[in-house]
Amino acid sequence: MAHRLLARRIWTLSIKDISCHPASSATIAPSFSTSLQSATTRVSFLTPSRTLPRSLPHTSRRAVSFNVQDNEDFTERVINSELPVLVDFHAQWCGPCKILGPRLEKAVAKQKGRVAMAKVDIDDHTDLAIEYGVSAVPTVIAMRGGDVVDHFVGIKDDDELDSFVSKIIGQ
Repeated sequence: MAHRLLARRIWTLSIKDISCHPASSATIAPSFSTSLQSATTRVSFLTPSRTLPRSLPHTSRRAVSFNVQDNEDFTERVINSELPVLVDFHAQWCGPCKILGPRLEKAVAKQKGRVAMAKVDIDDHTDLAIEYGVSAVPTVIAMRGGDVVDHFVGIKDDDELDSFVSKIIGQ
């Protein structure tokens, strides 16, 4: 698909350049080759540049938050985690969940890797929601060493979230 788009862009640029030149038979061929060269020059942003870095900087830190894929993923990344983990049980249709999610991610990010955050969609993982007694969303459960250490239901403001996260990591 990308190749087709690139070919179409080069073709349309070439056609525009040809149509802008006078229509004499002697100048059509040179203007056509010139227009191809100028079109190639115009799309040179697709070729690697020596002035730009070849790759993005790579960090070895894990992501602040992640979506739970299945029960095995939950066991591996939440229950067996060395870090404390906040588990955000949410739903796509839940308005308060859409407000709490970014606030919670911000509070976790402030801790700079001392706590992780797992997001569990209750519609996709009903079994996990039932197992942990989730009857309303949003529900946030704090786990350490595979054990539930605290939880809350509903929205909290930024200060309350910061204190909740700090309490979980032991500050």
